Amino acid sequence: MPVNLPIMLTWVRIAMIPLLVGVYYVPDTTLAVPVRDMFATAMFVLAALTDWLDGWLARRWNQTSSFGACLDPVADKLMVSAALLVLLNLERVDAIIALIIIGREITISALREWMAKIGASTSVAVHWLGKFKTAAQMTAIPCLLYGQRLLGVDVPWLGSRLIEIAAVLTVWSMMYYLQRAWPIIRQKSAK
Repeated sequence: MPVNLPIMLTWVRIAMIPLLVGVYYVPDTTLAVPVRDMFATAMFVLAALTDWLDGWLARRWNQTSSFGACLDPVADKLMVSAALLVLLNLERVDAIIALIIIGREITISALREWMAKIGASTSVAVHWLGKFKTAAQMTAIPCLLYGQRLLGVDVPWLGSRLIEIAAVLTVWSMMYYLQRAWPIIRQKSAK
């Protein structure tokens, strides 16, 4: 396993997951709900920034590795899944939306892994639909974690609309990736 700053940032992101979840187990008498939500939001935003930073540094410093390429998306999916489960528990996101997003992540991860094993990973390379889905999702989750108005803006309402958009883009992008992979899947299954 290579050790460099980009990979260390990915490990920091993974280590932040229990902290994000754990802040919701602190009694309300110790930490007021708005403060708790602000801490959780800040942790999620920091994790999202480290995701961007580790990728940028790895490319800039030529420190990309197959281990980092594998660990980075796992860290992202774990953080998003943990945040969605927290939001589900807080009743700030609907169960069907959480299931759609988490289910798609598992499905596409498995598809990409299988396609890489058969040498067809380019057919399920990242597409603009996936990028828009990620942008909507990574904006919605902090809004929903924050859960209160900010400077006159109804942040929870905005987060709810964005997570709905993310869910639609999630299904759309999953269908796109499956459609791209289907001919190869059929061909490999026929052998």
